[in-house]
Amino acid sequence: MMLVNCTGLSQFYGNKLALDNVDFNLGAGAPIALVGPNGAGKTTLFSLMCGYLTPSKGEILILGEKPGSAQLLGRVSALPQDAKLDPNLSILSQLTLLAQLQGMKPNAARQEALRVLTLVDLTEVAGQKPPSLSHGMSKRVSIAQALMGSPELVLLDEPTSGLDPANAKKVRELVLSLSGEITFIISSHNLDELEKLCDQVLYLDQGRLTQSVSLQSRNQAQFDYLTLTMQSCDADSLTKELSARTGVIAVTSKSSNEFVIQYDPALTSALEPTLFSLFEQQGWQYKMLLKGRTLEDTLFS
Repeated sequence: MMLVNCTGLSQFYGNKLALDNVDFNLGAGAPIALVGPNGAGKTTLFSLMCGYLTPSKGEILILGEKPGSAQLLGRVSALPQDAKLDPNLSILSQLTLLAQLQGMKPNAARQEALRVLTLVDLTEVAGQKPPSLSHGMSKRVSIAQALMGSPELVLLDEPTSGLDPANAKKVRELVLSLSGEITFIISSHNLDELEKLCDQVLYLDQGRLTQSVSLQSRNQAQFDYLTLTMQSCDADSLTKELSARTGVIAVTSKSSNEFVIQYDPALTSALEPTLFSLFEQQGWQYKMLLKGRTLEDTLFS
């Protein structure tokens, strides 16, 4: 059974078309990215998947059921971007109440609340109220509530927005550690972060699904890529020198100091040492050399 099936999915708000005939199928597994500009329809798609909205046209099925159905209780959860905690209740009380709303008995609900707080490494704040927490802690508590009941699908909307690097890293590590049990669909503008987490990317633009990219397939393509960021160099000379190398298909300058090198691995098996030798000869300094292309370059080149 597929995790998510969307067929001819469209959504209107009055005369405004928010989603336009969207089709895709998603299987369980590694985290999936949902990408697109503001107003592209990402929040609408999440709302439909949660059952908050009924499709204007088409159909969406989650684990073979219609979103919002009783059969999906505890199996699907979501974290909206602007989720708020009740400032008047302790963290443990709120999470316990939410667990009870899923049908758990009081003792089991309290244990479930403590379990998810342990997952986000915040059991020490269980007795505190939300106003005493940092923004990063509040976000992690919100993620904890989305994990209650061991759901099979979790929708995260901008889960690391506004977080400092340390808390963002904790969220990424949590998602990766649970991805064998839970499939995460993550909506974010942070492409660098999504590239670290996700194997598949859905790109929405003006309500249409314009791209569905498999990062795993991208890495298994006939040609390979290197993304090169230079500290100092002569951009024209660098492009000319690299283009003349055996096996190099193309060199694209993304900016004055960033280059994407497309090459045929069957013709050149040692491109990196060749680059380092060239830098030494020319007195150029490189800043970073990455295998493959960035997600940004894949989507927008």
